[in-house]
Amino acid sequence: MRVCPTVCALRSARSLLSGSAAPRCDLWRLHLNKTCPYSTSNEQAPQYSMLRHLTSKIKATGPISVAEYMREVLTNPVSGYYVRNDMLGAEGDFITSPEISQIFGELLGIWCISEWMAAGRPKTLQLVEFGPGRGSLASDILRVFSQLKTVLSGAEVSVHLVEVSPKLSQVQAQCLTGDQSQVATSEDDPAYRSGITSNGLPISWYRTISDVPKGFSIFLAHEFFDALPIHKFQKTEKGWREVMVDIDPDAVDKLRFVLLPSPTLASAALIQANEKRQHVEVCPDGGIVVQHLANRIAEQGGAALIADYGHDGTKTDTFRGFRGHKLHDVLADPGAADLTADVDFSYLRQVAGNMVACKGPVSQRVFLKNMGIDTRLQVLLRNCTDPSTRAQLIQGYDMLVNPQKMGERFQFLTLLHHRRLATPEEGEGMKRRRGPAPLPVAGFSELRLK
Repeated sequence: MRVCPTVCALRSARSLLSGSAAPRCDLWRLHLNKTCPYSTSNEQAPQYSMLRHLTSKIKATGPISVAEYMREVLTNPVSGYYVRNDMLGAEGDFITSPEISQIFGELLGIWCISEWMAAGRPKTLQLVEFGPGRGSLASDILRVFSQLKTVLSGAEVSVHLVEVSPKLSQVQAQCLTGDQSQVATSEDDPAYRSGITSNGLPISWYRTISDVPKGFSIFLAHEFFDALPIHKFQKTEKGWREVMVDIDPDAVDKLRFVLLPSPTLASAALIQANEKRQHVEVCPDGGIVVQHLANRIAEQGGAALIADYGHDGTKTDTFRGFRGHKLHDVLADPGAADLTADVDFSYLRQVAGNMVACKGPVSQRVFLKNMGIDTRLQVLLRNCTDPSTRAQLIQGYDMLVNPQKMGERFQFLTLLHHRRLATPEEGEGMKRRRGPAPLPVAGFSELRLK
């Protein structure tokens, strides 16, 4: 009898799901200074003013695209938001799912193992994460890998983090390796930092996906695509026009949105012919990353799991800023707040094309319930006697799956090698006999929720 690898992984995870170890209390009130000790509030703006930089650029070249504005504000090497800030956690500007509950990362760890098993247990397994934050998600996943090391026995497992922020890479290194990491001595080295994780796995940091070594990989992109630069377009009587960022003529120290009177290269190339919406946001950088992922999966095998705030080609104006866990004017005090836009998963699927098979998007509520979040919560509650910890576990669960909170707004999409969903065939000539049905993809099966 052929047994589904997902079921095998879940059975092998019995010690994880039903063990007696005390739960880790890592909701945002307790997570800081515990799992990852570096926690600082946003630094004051440097002498090099981002606003002054942007106004100088606009005076020299004219209005800039929203994509260029986002790119400068978030990743400028001198004063970019991601470059100079530690923006995560209670004292930062936003909180991500791994900071809310350990269960999130544990279930993603089981997903990674189940997909590795469904691929036939390759001899190598590269865990690749984009924008790893504090390292909390990777830490939870690696704890699952350690607890299920008998399942992974015989596989050469390694960790690869794609991180643009030097400051966050230090936080991640402290979280995942302690003092067991070092910065590369040569600029020619694709990995700018490397080390050994607390459970003995090699780990490396890269600036771009193209630097990650080839091989069977499970790619994770959790709240990564929503920070990539977007172009904004508006439909007019004369066709599509691009929304740009300009200097406010009534206040030289303020910026404003303007609509260009004529088409741009982006408005001509990025809008689909059958687009019905009147206002569209397109993320070409996200399309490039997905194309790269699709090529890597098609050539090397593996899978990608993309999880983000998003929609399936239905929303229009989602560009927004966050500062201190509150909405912030995207054009005010550039460089002091996070900028984000909901991910258009229909666009990502279209860009992936026929190179890979796509499943989803499904809501976070559906994905996590399919993965067994209810079972894991009950185990943690059963082994926890502290009332405060129990309340935090329940609160974290509610935040993750409640449709009114993150349960519906957060979406999951996976890219898979076509062989993963192919129906095997046996025999020769005209008498081929169809083999077993394709193995289900964990987290993406149909589920009726009450």
